Amino acid sequence: MRETTIARNYAEVLFDIGEKHGLHDSFVNSFNVLEAAASADPRVKQFLDSPQIEVAAKKEVLRTAFGKAVPPLFINFLLVVLEKRRQRLLFGIATEYRALVDEKLGRAHVQVTLAHEPDAQGQAEITRQLSKVLGREVIPHLNINREILGGIIVRYGDRVLDGSLRRRLVSLRHRLLEAELPATR
Repeated sequence: MRETTIARNYAEVLFDIGEKHGLHDSFVNSFNVLEAAASADPRVKQFLDSPQIEVAAKKEVLRTAFGKAVPPLFINFLLVVLEKRRQRLLFGIATEYRALVDEKLGRAHVQVTLAHEPDAQGQAEITRQLSKVLGREVIPHLNINREILGGIIVRYGDRVLDGSLRRRLVSLRHRLLEAELPATR
């Protein structure tokens, strides 16, 4: 089985637990705590991934380090992941879990490319308009690319909506060239 499939399976189990106990927000925050610890100190991930450290020692460290910061059900989930020796998939599980929660809540992550950084009001307007068009709550991920000159490019799933000034200029150029061809004959 591919690692993303395995991570998705674990995420689905945790999602069912979160659904049953109303803990989705707590579980998302728990993954955030775990990822923040790994980002702050790369040794956390090395510790989790190391085959030389006994599973029992890893479990004890996780209970001590995260016991008060995350719900007991999340700790139990982490311990099962360790027991099954799937700890290297934890961050993939986190990604898959967030995707399941977003799907349930009707949220869509959308890549938005602009030529210039928008102000807070502009970003709010982009979010509002995209939410209206897509019929879901949109979480925009902004990218700046000065080469598009202006306008906006939106990527949502496998769909791309290109409203960039560059694309419009290229399209206009092609139409002008096509219009000139019959006149020169």
